[in-house]
Amino acid sequence: MPTVVRATIKPNSRKGPLVEILDDGTLQLYVRAPAMEGKANKAACELLADHYDVPKSAVRITAGATSRFKRFEIDD
Repeated sequence: MPTVVRATIKPNSRKGPLVEILDDGTLQLYVRAPAMEGKANKAACELLADHYDVPKSAVRITAGATSRFKRFEIDD
């Protein structure tokens, strides 16, 4: 059963790549990639794959592809 993760993306971040866990359980993802042509989404998937120690193919966006607020599924 996949793990569902809610996250907020901060593209073009000098702070990133970084994952922060917020008080409400959502993740704050700081990525250096711009929010153009899916680059920030790709970087966020790669960052989550590293964070959860799974292959990149195990992470996918299920909601919010064009929004800052996204939902990801991560296969264990």
